[in-house]
Amino acid sequence: MVMRLFFFLYSWLIFVPLMLATTLLAGAVCLLLTLFLPAGKVAKLTAVPWARLCLLYSGVRVEVEGRHHLQPGQSYVIVANHLSQFDIFVLYSYLGMDFRWVMKHELRKVPIIGICCEKLGHIFINRDNTEAAIASLNDARLRLANGASVLFFPEGTRSRDGQLKPFKKGAFKMAQELQMPVLPVTLSGTFSILPAGTLRLHPGATARLIMHPSLTVTDNTEAELQALIQQSRAAIASPLNDNCPQPLL
Repeated sequence: MVMRLFFFLYSWLIFVPLMLATTLLAGAVCLLLTLFLPAGKVAKLTAVPWARLCLLYSGVRVEVEGRHHLQPGQSYVIVANHLSQFDIFVLYSYLGMDFRWVMKHELRKVPIIGICCEKLGHIFINRDNTEAAIASLNDARLRLANGASVLFFPEGTRSRDGQLKPFKKGAFKMAQELQMPVLPVTLSGTFSILPAGTLRLHPGATARLIMHPSLTVTDNTEAELQALIQQSRAAIASPLNDNCPQPLL
């Protein structure tokens, strides 16, 4: 009971005010810098420090594995599981790549964050409008240059129970059309930090970001598409199935 009260007070009296203030400042600087600098450079100067500060405020430590699998200058279609809003902080802080998110179009309406994401070149997808979604993905292809990558949450939304959900095809179809390797990424530990559908923050935990070997794309067949989905899901699921340590609070 005492720890729950402490976490509640810390969340609302310290973490939330600091996060909001940092978001306002980073957002203002981001909008200013986009007038003069390319999106990738602006993200490195604003979004990355913003995410790292939010992790610092929440006392979350991140362990990173598999960075040696990345090839310098290579663009990837990154696919990651999605457990919590803290996934955003972890990926921005520690993925160490220039990438564009593919996110649901409702996020465009979020104050500050929505307009900054648009200016940074992230891609908003309207899943209720197939033609609009295809147009957004076609536009995304034009933004993948000079080593820039694109990041999907192939489950489509956050897991409500911490379990890995079935993958949608969009990320893998784009990888085939662009002949771009798929990079599976596992996130663990973030679900217990801030479970989906709650505001119960648990500070002082550990999250893990694991980059797996990339999957080569060679053709544009349905058989390869299904193989990419299955291999990516198996790679992402492996550390989760191995009962990797979760935060104990």
